[in-house]
Amino acid sequence: MKTIIKLQNISKTFPSSSPDGKPNAAISNISFEVEKGSLTIVGGANGSGKSVLMMLISGLMKPSTGKIEVDSKPGLVFQDASMQILGDTAREDVSVGPKNLKFSKKEIPQIVEESLKSVHLLEKADFPAEFLSGGEKRRLAVASILAMKREIIIFDEPYANLDYPAVCDVNRLLKELHDEGKTVILLTHELEKCLALADHFIILQNGKLVFDGKPEEALKLPLEKWSIRNPLARYESVSDLVWK
Repeated sequence: MKTIIKLQNISKTFPSSSPDGKPNAAISNISFEVEKGSLTIVGGANGSGKSVLMMLISGLMKPSTGKIEVDSKPGLVFQDASMQILGDTAREDVSVGPKNLKFSKKEIPQIVEESLKSVHLLEKADFPAEFLSGGEKRRLAVASILAMKREIIIFDEPYANLDYPAVCDVNRLLKELHDEGKTVILLTHELEKCLALADHFIILQNGKLVFDGKPEEALKLPLEKWSIRNPLARYESVSDLVWK
């Protein structure tokens, strides 16, 4: 498989307000690769560095040291998808990206329609975007990313504040994107809801990479030492770890 993302010895530090002036290391010496068309889950407790890692991969933040190679510009779905809404209606919101990228006026309407259809929002194309449900707003964010022809999509805590049906809705979308060959990265601590979808699993603790491999390999380890609750404490096998 082709590597689409490669991190080599990445670190990110921020200025400190402590008396000793020692910088805060949000990410420390991380290296890993992501294959094109894979679905990677990045797990870890709050404060482990997941969101900083997302900002680095997306190019919204530069590493303090190390090298990042990304073959295709990623699209981001933030934890609060409401922050990404720029248009009054779903249709207007999805059209913002293609317009900014100078797509031709003739092709934009078709791109917008196809993108909304792919995330099952076409019937709400002219619905006020601010009144969509939490799950629908996440799907709208994905539609906006697809309209910009992004091949990599990063989700930051996509299950935050969602009820059971909405979580299942997000999981169906993740599976569809994966099946279509998109490269998906999912940052979450709610492993019981989605781990069965992944073919690649990364664990961060205190800004350091502590596991990089297959989900089934990680579940054989004492995850509690990395402040992660082992989801198999409540389920029987990896295949059970998905809400659907």
